[in-house]
Amino acid sequence: MIVSLKILSLLLNYPTQELLDDLPALKEAVNSDRLLSAKGQKMICNLCDDLAGKDLYEVQERYVFQFDRTRSHSLHLFEHVHGESRDRGQALVDLREMYLKNGFAVETTELPDYIPLFLEYLAHQPFTEAQELLGQTAHIFEALRLRLKKKGSIYANAFAAVAEISKAQPSKELLSNILAEPDDDPNDLEAMDRIWQEEVVKFGGNAGEGSCGPDRLRMQMRAADRRPPDATPQNIQGDH
Repeated sequence: MIVSLKILSLLLNYPTQELLDDLPALKEAVNSDRLLSAKGQKMICNLCDDLAGKDLYEVQERYVFQFDRTRSHSLHLFEHVHGESRDRGQALVDLREMYLKNGFAVETTELPDYIPLFLEYLAHQPFTEAQELLGQTAHIFEALRLRLKKKGSIYANAFAAVAEISKAQPSKELLSNILAEPDDDPNDLEAMDRIWQEEVVKFGGNAGEGSCGPDRLRMQMRAADRRPPDATPQNIQGDH
């Protein structure tokens, strides 16, 4: 198991008392992980210390405020590249199929592109494969790091640590496309209402038809099309 990715998965999940109780053990594991540089270890440990210095309700409230009330800080990968596009549903199906094909049972109500779930999956894959998928999503992780850092969020440390593990340079074009989207204000209640009114992503129907495996998924992760639901869907084709 790739220990650092497992720890980052836990730290980016919704905080629980169990997580806070486990922080000393997580720090010990981080400091023993040779995959990380001293700088990478410090970034994760600083996040652990920050969580440990607050009570449960405080860290939960902050988590919801930072990640659940804005699309620009969403912890769902495809939100940043597909938005409300119908393509997002197919991308989620393909990602879920990849999990199942590799023996990763998804026993959660979260969508497959939830970043803590994605990192949990990668933590149990061979390191070269994990790095490959992190490289495909590097522009998304970097956009989140930059936006969280701009807001002074300690959670930017987690995304900086992911970047260190992946060692991938994000596409400047794809990164710019994401950052060109408005950085939502979590205090904007009207914007929050629009988020909750978003059409539910559905599985089934023609899901899975025309899939081209890893190449199709790679294109979905790199997509930068955020058309509204009523726009004409784009057929994403991979290399057969």
